[in-house]
Amino acid sequence: MNDIVIRAEHLGKSYMIGHQRERERYSALRDVVAGAGRRVLRRAFDTARGRVVPGGEAEEFRALQDISFEVRRGEVLGIIGRNGAGKSTLLKVLSRITEPSAGRVTIRGRVASLLEVGTGFHPELTGRENIYLNGAILGMTRAEIRRRFDEIVAFAEVEKFLDTPVKRYSSGMYVRLAFAVAAHLEPEILVVDEVLAVGDSEFQKKCLGKMGEVAGEGRTVLFVSHNMGAVRALCGTCLFLQQGRLVGFGATDDTLGLYLRQNEGRLQEGGYLANCRRRGAGNLRFRRMRLRKGDGSEVAQPVTGEELCIALEFEGNRVEPRPVRLGVNFFDAWGNALFICANEAACAGSLQIGSGDTAVCRIPRLPLSAGHYKIRLFLERNGVIEDWLEDEVPIEVVEGNFFGTSKNLPSGWAGKTVLVDHSWHMETPAAGDVQPKKERVA
Repeated sequence: MNDIVIRAEHLGKSYMIGHQRERERYSALRDVVAGAGRRVLRRAFDTARGRVVPGGEAEEFRALQDISFEVRRGEVLGIIGRNGAGKSTLLKVLSRITEPSAGRVTIRGRVASLLEVGTGFHPELTGRENIYLNGAILGMTRAEIRRRFDEIVAFAEVEKFLDTPVKRYSSGMYVRLAFAVAAHLEPEILVVDEVLAVGDSEFQKKCLGKMGEVAGEGRTVLFVSHNMGAVRALCGTCLFLQQGRLVGFGATDDTLGLYLRQNEGRLQEGGYLANCRRRGAGNLRFRRMRLRKGDGSEVAQPVTGEELCIALEFEGNRVEPRPVRLGVNFFDAWGNALFICANEAACAGSLQIGSGDTAVCRIPRLPLSAGHYKIRLFLERNGVIEDWLEDEVPIEVVEGNFFGTSKNLPSGWAGKTVLVDHSWHMETPAAGDVQPKKERVA
């Protein structure tokens, strides 16, 4: 029991949001008077309940609902879920930035939070002054801060701008200094949100290494990220939120598997891509993606080693057929790029595509072992990006007989994800190449 540093019991957080009702085109004087009276009564009722919200209609939004879990000392807890699932709200409650509407949280230890760029920084103060300010907020003495000062500056790599007001820092410099302060001033609990995504890849590696080091010292880390690879590498336990509810809590691999299975439902029935986030001019867009077997029949789960055809349908506003560049990018479940199928490399000529057309990418033998993967689509025409799906389309590949031996590589082997067709044989040396055996002298 003494090892538990965070205990959440039936935690809930609600907000009141307002909606402005559509105004009527014609209102008589009696309607205006009656409406004013209703608004006065509604505001009086909301004031009595302590909930005053602007707008014609008030609605209660439950950001967190009945969340219960425990975190032990030295544990690294990953918190995952789609945007709007309640991850940041949970961290704000745990960091005592906002009070819960229901339930309670018990926290033992000093908490350092990095929830957004510039958390806890005063823009008019210099980087040097903000280091001392943050340390004081965490309850550290000036001597303690001075002892760690050089390490913080070296980690953040902002020595040249240390006496510059942080309002002139870039977002990346903000994050580097904020994380360095939060990680080095010896908090018992370190809370980090997705803000690390602002930094470059090299700095992200440094941060992940530092969080692992902090956990190794017996301190607790709460880590929110959409980078499933980072969560898997760093966190021993994972918490999965969906629409404000706790739907998974346990070992990281088990929870990530549940998260990936839940996300498979994001693609609309029939393969329509209307709900995917996308970038580009949008004159010609991906309308639908269907997976087919070699015989043309549709398949929900492709099979390792079998033929896979990816049929892409297009839509646009009276778009005439023109040469395009198409990319079908494959990623593993953790977001690592595996390979790309591109028409400009595989086709001798160009593809002429317009609205209503369908292009098919054929993979003779799918080189992926069983597991969860993601596909991202890219379309360029006349040097202009027309459509680029920011949301990956999830797929699940089932086990097949890729090598023709009815055997597969053992689970957990590094490099098992992408399979390569190959063979082995023994080579018999020529007579002149045989080396004589040396006699062993006793």
